[in-house]
Amino acid sequence: MREERSFRGISQRLARHYLENLGGEVESDDRVVGDDWEATLSAEKVSVGASLTLTEVTVVFEGDEETLEPLIEKFAQKAMRAGG
Repeated sequence: MREERSFRGISQRLARHYLENLGGEVESDDRVVGDDWEATLSAEKVSVGASLTLTEVTVVFEGDEETLEPLIEKFAQKAMRAGG
């Protein structure tokens, strides 16, 4: 299974930290690997309105559907709390 999600208002570093807390091991700045899953991270600045920009982190999760569904949900809850 492959699932791509984007989160605004968090940094790539913080996203990597959350994935580590969910059992992943950091392989590089943009890659975290866990048991039966892996996540690739990227970040870019996006415009929100006329004069505001936010960081948008995109995470591509890959792995077993049974493993990914709860992992993505837990990650999303942490990211949404952090991102406001």
